[in-house]
Amino acid sequence: MVDATNTEDNSAAGRLVVEEGLDAVVASVVAPVVEDMGFRLVRARMIDHNGLTMQIMAERPDGTMSVVDCEQLSKALSPVLDVEDPVAQAYSLELSSPGIDRPLVRRSDFETWAGHIAKIETAYLLDGRKRFRGHIVRPEGDGVLLRRDNAAKGEEREVVIPSEAISAANLVLTDELIREALVRDKALRKANEIDADEDAAEEN
Repeated sequence: MVDATNTEDNSAAGRLVVEEGLDAVVASVVAPVVEDMGFRLVRARMIDHNGLTMQIMAERPDGTMSVVDCEQLSKALSPVLDVEDPVAQAYSLELSSPGIDRPLVRRSDFETWAGHIAKIETAYLLDGRKRFRGHIVRPEGDGVLLRRDNAAKGEEREVVIPSEAISAANLVLTDELIREALVRDKALRKANEIDADEDAAEEN
């Protein structure tokens, strides 16, 4: 669900798409720690599949997130979660980067990945539907311009989806997206002087 009061300049949140229910409670606990550590919260989600998992997605402002970053953030979050105890049941904590087919939660995400295919779900019906898929054209006004690839005959191919209506948005994994993501990652690693084998070495 969208918090329409959020803006990209709001460092405390900065997201168009925010959590609801228990996920929102978890996000309110972890977000201050994530931000104090120099990261941005992408998504907090409780997943009940073969045991309860608290999934926290985060990244640095430049979009990077290494294995070492995940480990450091996990160590910082664990004692806070023990004290705040936002979830009554036993759970495991999972820290990760957003991944290539990442959630799109900030206006800047839609700017960065313009030209790529996204799936967007809305909280209410827009033109008779709640699910949209197509190429991101650009953020437009208080919304996102999407060039749909599943428009039915007689429907407008391009549609502006208001930010307030977006309940979830993700990139769709394609060969083009993978190529661009790898190029971006390589450039960011070079700019930050990160060894390409650093994460693998730390994992081992």
